[in-house]
Amino acid sequence: MAKIHFVDHNGETRIIDVENGATVMEAAIRNAIPGIEAECGGACACATCHVYVDEAWREKVGAPSPMEEDMLDFGFDVRPNSRLSCQIKVTDELDGLIVTTPERQA
Repeated sequence: MAKIHFVDHNGETRIIDVENGATVMEAAIRNAIPGIEAECGGACACATCHVYVDEAWREKVGAPSPMEEDMLDFGFDVRPNSRLSCQIKVTDELDGLIVTTPERQA
């Protein structure tokens, strides 16, 4: 289990316990985290679960796959630390992960 810190674009933080194997997006939806829409349900077919991974966590989270990079092209205000939260699987190594939601989704 890992604690994931969701920070909205206004700076408000919500900390959620997430079971290993779930995605960051699934945890956000289950806990009604504002700013995560997840219109495709986690199929990497939209960009409505876009988050910014805190710089300290980028290496541990890893780089997006080519398919994810293609979907990020449809995201709002995409940055080098942008990821789709449906593509980040939670593990013990991600305990303390900090992600920020953009001002709006695509």
